[in-house]
Amino acid sequence: MALHIRPDDLRDPCVVLFLEEHLADMRRVSPPECVHALDLAALRRPEIRFWCGWLDDAGDETLVATAALKRLDAGHAELKSMRTAPALRGQGVARHLLAHVLAHARAQGVRRLSLETGVPAFFAPAHRLYLASGFVDCGPFGDYRPDPFSRFMSLAL
Repeated sequence: MALHIRPDDLRDPCVVLFLEEHLADMRRVSPPECVHALDLAALRRPEIRFWCGWLDDAGDETLVATAALKRLDAGHAELKSMRTAPALRGQGVARHLLAHVLAHARAQGVRRLSLETGVPAFFAPAHRLYLASGFVDCGPFGDYRPDPFSRFMSLAL
C-alpha cells in the first residue's frame, strides 16, 4: 500500500464527508466558541492550499488524511484541517502528510509555520506529532486570542 498526497478542490463527496467528520470531532471535544476548524467554504479561500492523502491498495484508493496550509502573510502560514482516519491513527500517515506540507511551505518561502490545536486529551497524539516534528509552544498568532482550550505551536522553517 502507498500513500498518495495531492491537492484537492474539496468537491469530492468523500472529502466533504471526511471534513464533516473532522468538524463533528472538534465540536464533540471542544466548547463551540473554541472550535477553530474551518468549514468547506473557508477551506476554499484563495489563501489556502488543501491536500488529501489517499491510500492505494491494489488500485483501490481510500481517503485517509487531509491537511491545509493557510497563508497569513509573505513569510508566515498556518497548518489547518490536519486529520487522519481514525482506523489509521498512529501508523505514520499524519507524519508523512505533515512532511509533505512542510516541504511545500519551505518551497513557497514560508519561514514560520504555526498551528492551533485543542488542549483536551483527544489531541495528545497531535501534540506528540507536532513536538516530534520540531514545533514549540507559542502565544496566539493571527486573529487568535488566548483561549484555555487552545494550544498554539510554531515551527521556524
